[in-house]
Amino acid sequence: MVQVSIPVPARRFGETFRSDAWWLQPLVVAFGLGLFIVYSTWAAFQGEYYHAGPYLSPFYSPELFGESSHAWLGTKPTAWPVWLPWSPAFLILGIPVGFRLTCYYYRGAYYKAFWADPPNCAVGELRASYLGERSFPLIIQNVHRYFLYLALMFIMILAYDAWKGLWFTDPVTGITSFGIGVGSLVLILNVTLLGGYTFGCHSLRHLVGGCVDKLSHMNRLRQSTYDCVSCLNQRHMLWAWMSLVWVGFTDFYIRMCAMGAWTDFRLL
Repeated sequence: MVQVSIPVPARRFGETFRSDAWWLQPLVVAFGLGLFIVYSTWAAFQGEYYHAGPYLSPFYSPELFGESSHAWLGTKPTAWPVWLPWSPAFLILGIPVGFRLTCYYYRGAYYKAFWADPPNCAVGELRASYLGERSFPLIIQNVHRYFLYLALMFIMILAYDAWKGLWFTDPVTGITSFGIGVGSLVLILNVTLLGGYTFGCHSLRHLVGGCVDKLSHMNRLRQSTYDCVSCLNQRHMLWAWMSLVWVGFTDFYIRMCAMGAWTDFRLL
């Protein structure tokens, strides 16, 4: 068989044969991610209005130290440096941020949106060589599988928060009883969407279906689990965006209720 080499001319930045609006997708992604980054950073630095009744913002969960009744270990640590701003969110946000930052989908999304590397498929880029994710700092992206283990723990914690959001304490009698408020549904939907995103993770799919030569050699339970993860993985981008938007809205909803701007209506 004769091999024929076809030279591909180097494209200048932004040069392409594509006739569609290729720049629109990275622009929308940059706007969406940028808006979330600005809001979540602002919310994390507030250190207040992150809880309302039985509701706790997912940006602050688990609340290891804090002033609310949700705190696991008490109030602000006395060893916290006085010159350093304090917020309970600072102790835990690194895990969900790290999980999304190293996510296979988000890596491709923000490489295009923020770094123009490349601006989009079949579009000329700035650099002339490609080293992949084999050198510093991008080699750090390979820790994604370890962030997955922590993210799975966070899903369980957020599910517990959603359960706690169904129990209301009467301010007069002090009696706690089951109920459903709008915030309860917000928290339940939040952990559902985050669960769809997390359980559809590429790393989890490899973890469940790895180390076998043929998928047919897996037992029934493992095969069913693999099929479930694969089903969620097919819409991983959709789960990623829905969960991102809703986790931001969940914090915003609880913040508005805590500030008294919104009323959390009881449905039951």
